[in-house]
Formats: sequence, C-alpha cells, structure tokens
Amino acid sequence: MTAAQESLATGGMMAVRTTERSARRGPRLRPTAAFAGTALAFVAVALAVGAPSPLFVLYEQEWGFQPWLLTVAFAIYAVTLLITLLVAGSLSDHIGRRPVLIGALALQVVAMLVFLFAPDIGWIVGARAVQGVATGAAMSTFTAALVELAPERQKKLGATIGSTAPVGGIAIGAFLTGLAVQFVPQPTTLVFVTLAVLFAAGILVVVGSPETVTRRPGAVRSLIPRVLIPREARSEFAGAIPLFLATWMLAGLFIGLSPSILHGVFHLDSGLLNGAIVAVPPAVGAVAGLLLTRAPARRTVVWAMAAIVAGVAIAAVGMATAALPLLFAGATVAGGGFGAGFSAMLRMLAPLAPNDQRAELFAGIFLVSYLAYGVPALVAGELIGWIGLLPTALGYSAAIAAAAIVALVVQALRSRR
Repeated sequence: MTAAQESLATGGMMAVRTTERSARRGPRLRPTAAFAGTALAFVAVALAVGAPSPLFVLYEQEWGFQPWLLTVAFAIYAVTLLITLLVAGSLSDHIGRRPVLIGALALQVVAMLVFLFAPDIGWIVGARAVQGVATGAAMSTFTAALVELAPERQKKLGATIGSTAPVGGIAIGAFLTGLAVQFVPQPTTLVFVTLAVLFAAGILVVVGSPETVTRRPGAVRSLIPRVLIPREARSEFAGAIPLFLATWMLAGLFIGLSPSILHGVFHLDSGLLNGAIVAVPPAVGAVAGLLLTRAPARRTVVWAMAAIVAGVAIAAVGMATAALPLLFAGATVAGGGFGAGFSAMLRMLAPLAPNDQRAELFAGIFLVSYLAYGVPALVAGELIGWIGLLPTALGYSAAIAAAAIVALVVQALRSRR
C-alpha cells in the first residue's frame, strides 16, 4: 500500500469513527422527554403572549400615554407575527425544525429583556414587535414538531397539544401576571425574568431533541412571502376559515380589550381581575380542547360555534348592563367554544398534510387566525376614539357572533355530505 493509499484509508477510518461518535452522542433526550419538553417550551411562548396584557393598564397609569397606544402595542405583535409567518412559516420544512426553534426562542429572550428594561411605551411597542417575529417563527414549527415527536400511536395528541398549548399558555400567562400585579412589589421584574429563564431552558430542550425532518433544497425560495396550503387540505382549510375568524376574533376581544373594558365600563382597576378576564376564555378553551379530544371532530366544531354565539351574547349583555358576573359567564361559555372548535379543526386538518408540508399548512392556519386576532383589535382601537369604548365592544361582539354563525352553517353542511 502506498503512502497516499494509507493516508486515504486512515482518513476514511477517522471519518467513520467521527460519525459513530456523533451517532452515539445524538440527542440526549428520550423521545417522550423531547415531546414533553417541546410542548412545555411551546406553552412558554404562549405564556409570554398573555403575560403583558394585565401590565398594559399599569404602564398607562405609570407613564400617562393615550389609551389608543395600548391597541398599537397589542396590534404590532400580530402584524409582525403575520409578516414572519408569510416569510418564514415553511422555513423549517427545508432546514429542519431545530434551527428555527432555537432562533425563535433566542429572540424571545431578547424580547423579554427589552420588556424588562423598557423606560416608556415606545420600548414596549418595540418589545412586542420582536416578540411577534419570534412567535411567528415558532408557531407553525412548534405545532409541526409536536405532531412529529408525538408517540406513534398518539399522533392526534400532538395536534391536540399544538392547538391547546397556545390557548392554555395565554390563559396561564395572563392570570399569573395579574396575580403578580396584585401582590408583588415589582411584577415586571418577576414576570419577564421568569419568562427569559423558561425560554433559555426551552433552547436546551430543543438542542437535546431529535430532528424530525430531512433537510431539502428550496430554503431561500421558501422565504418569498406566500401562503401555500397542501392540495389534500385545501377544501377542508377553506371551509375552516370562518371558524378561524370567529375563534381568534374572540381571543382578540378578551386579550386586547377586556382590561380596558373593566376600566372604562366597570370602573375597576384590579390587576387580579384584569388577569382573570383575559385568562378565562383561553383557560376554559384549553380544558375543553383536551377533554373533547376523542369526540367526533365535525360535531364538536358545530357545537363549539353555537357556544361562541351564546357566549358573546351573554358577555354583550353583561357589558351593556355593567353586570360583571354576566361578562365572566359569557367569557366562560365562549371560551369553551373557542378551544373545542379550534382544537377539533386542527385534528381534522393536521393528518391531511405530509410531513414535509405540515409547517406550510400550520403557517396558513395561523396566518388567518392572527389576522382575525390582530386586525379587528386595531380597528377597534381606532373606533374607540370615534364612537366610544362600549359601542365598539358591543359591535366587536356582534361581528364575532356573525362569523361563528357562518362557521356553524358551513360545518353543519359539510357534516351532512
């Protein structure tokens, strides 16, 4: 054997050993731990979505800015999230789930630090913008990763957690922040330091988890803004649009406007109540989504839309008559419809997309959902200055009910086919 041949053989053996060592190192987490840790990291992202809401009224009192700026801070999050979904919603289908999730969680840490050290409302708006980018990158990727990391016989569990984690996390974040505002001397420090630590832990989980998709070409081309729904899912997706409008407009009403409603209509300035009214619909929704996992999805969707119509009607009566128990009762009933309907719809849609197109599907779902979440709230913020808070809130409730009625009719017709 010549020296060149020996060198080549030696290099080959070293490469094999390196590969074997890499394979042995592999992901440090077992599949079940990776699935559970990824779900918890996704919940942390949703915690951060709900957490600032009870603080906004506190910021208004401390810094003395105009109330309409609160809707700007709320809406900028939805706008940046939507742009990110359009640009990077399917990026993880090409470069893998892990790189996108690590980058998104790192951006979340940056956003929490900006919140923590913000000296005025401009910095809060900036923090929400960064948070929107991070959440937009994470949302469809986390949901796809959960379906793929779920145990083989429980793939529906991944879709269920993917739909309930954002809802439940928003509820927990809002309620815990409300408690902090009520009972802790420095609530912003506690809230944003805790969230930053959770995101750092989430990065460690993702680093230790297996990759669930194979890299493929087209990553740069995938950054061209577009909405591409897999062909197999298009019919079902089109029929689901009214449902996405109804459910996420409901979320926008309670997360974006309810603290202002408590202050302006009920003349209450309790951090605990602010957190509770924001938390009730997503909390009940998360529980409903989990409890109804085994119920027939189409039937669940129809009843969920009926619950939203009833719930927003009760809440509207509560606002019109300044009856706080009715507002909470309506939020509870509508919240159950929100979680049950959105979860059941994702259970129908998720199996229709192959693995390498699943993030594209979820990007489309969340694009429609967050348009419904952010745009009406931004319009409502403008209308408050023109027609007042109560008429705006009642009109918003009527629009939610109308979308839910359309969704109910569409899904009832599809169930007969």
